[in-house]
Amino acid sequence: MLGLSDDDKPRFLGRRIAPGLKLVAITIISIVLMMVDNAHDSLSSVRGVLAVALEPVQTAAEIPGDASNYLKNYFDRGDLIQKNKQLSQKVLLLQGRLQQLAALQAENERIRALLASASSIDQNVLIARILSVSPDPYRQYVKLNKGSSDGVFVGQTLVDAHGIMGQVTNVTPLDSRAILISDPNNGIPVQINRTGLQTIAQGTGSSEALTLPFLPNNANVKVGDLLVSSGLGGRYPANYPVAKVTRVVHRPGQEFLSVTARPTAHLDRGREALLVWNTTDHTQSTPDNAGKSGKSAGNNGDGASGTPGQ
Repeated sequence: MLGLSDDDKPRFLGRRIAPGLKLVAITIISIVLMMVDNAHDSLSSVRGVLAVALEPVQTAAEIPGDASNYLKNYFDRGDLIQKNKQLSQKVLLLQGRLQQLAALQAENERIRALLASASSIDQNVLIARILSVSPDPYRQYVKLNKGSSDGVFVGQTLVDAHGIMGQVTNVTPLDSRAILISDPNNGIPVQINRTGLQTIAQGTGSSEALTLPFLPNNANVKVGDLLVSSGLGGRYPANYPVAKVTRVVHRPGQEFLSVTARPTAHLDRGREALLVWNTTDHTQSTPDNAGKSGKSAGNNGDGASGTPGQ
């Protein structure tokens, strides 16, 4: 049987399908298959087979991206370490500033308490900062940042927001030194605020305790009694809080009571204090006469020590 020549072939076999028509046909077939699969789920096995077959292809396609991320993280490790170090330093700096803010807030509260106390005092006052405390356990002294150039004089009373702290004993132009009422060689004339009974409060060397060694056994004194300065001898101004009685012991056969009191002033915790003097004492309030006033104050009461005879 002879083959057909090109002229004898059907015309439709020689025609090519247009590209647009192919796309339309593929789209229609895809839509039909999706509708059939959605209605009967008949192509799930086909999808499973294709997923398994294409898994190596998908893994191979992800390898370049994973390798790129790995290399990027490896080379960025140094930058991450540097950033971590910088962040650690910043956290440390912020923590230090936070601690400083807490200290400044506490200092602000102390100064407010001092100013509130000064507003109720009918005397001249000068705020001084405590620079240092004597390291000698048997000598209770503090160093202040105010001196004779600021009007400070020997014998001037040092108080805080809670009571009497001590008295100035030495003065230089730039600073001064004050003995605390807790010094064993210091005594302050006081009176029991409840009864008016007068006596001497003596330092013990501890900032937490004073003794009242000259109260007779029949004295009317109780735990909790407030001791205020009596003003006798002119060494300390009158009516300032000094201490509160914490212990009273009657000793049989002894002439005097054993009485212990706790200072109301914060002798071991404050950083600021008030130097006070009478408003009528113009000679002591001026720097030019500070030396003369210091001499007169030092002669009145014999420096910083207190005895029962005051």
